[in-house]
Amino acid sequence: MSKPLVIGIAGGTGSGKSTVARRVAEALTAGGAAASLAFVDMDAYYRHFADLSMEERRRVNWDHPDAFDLDLFVDHLARLSRGEAIEKPVYDFVAHLRAPATVPIAPADVVVIDGILLFVDERVRALCDVKVFVDADADERLVRRLKRDMTKRGRPFEEIIAQYMTTVRPMHLQFVEPSKRYADVIVPRGGHNAVAIEMIVAKIQRRLQARDG
Repeated sequence: MSKPLVIGIAGGTGSGKSTVARRVAEALTAGGAAASLAFVDMDAYYRHFADLSMEERRRVNWDHPDAFDLDLFVDHLARLSRGEAIEKPVYDFVAHLRAPATVPIAPADVVVIDGILLFVDERVRALCDVKVFVDADADERLVRRLKRDMTKRGRPFEEIIAQYMTTVRPMHLQFVEPSKRYADVIVPRGGHNAVAIEMIVAKIQRRLQARDG
């Protein structure tokens, strides 16, 4: 198999980066440009803080690069870029712990990865063939995060707001926003920018054609 094309999609919490990643994947699959596609979310690589109590785990700064097992993440991306399979971790966001189970990810022609801090680590950037940053207004991102954490992660409103003000917003300004300068493409207005997504898909298809041609 030819070397996979690795597409990195970054952006702040609630920016719509997962929506962009999903729509790019759907467009590539529907268009027949990629024979196979793998998706890897950086959120699966949070560290396993089993030695901490639940209360201590709630106080962890989950928006700092140190909260991620970046060595494992980089190793898995490097394996996928070599055409090797991996066992992706599964993270339990209610318990704040890594689950015992893993998800097998087979080698693919295109590997789509997403995460808030994707472009902060130089090793991750080096593995990405195309780097996309999804931008959105801060108030829109906060509303989306509230909906997600309350409905999907079972967290109370007060806890979400406190976390946003103490860690999410400061870490966004310190790490996420500055990493935008590494992007090849910046998508404004979040995950519903159809024109930008079409342009990204066209760019990826040209890369695939150049690689295979």
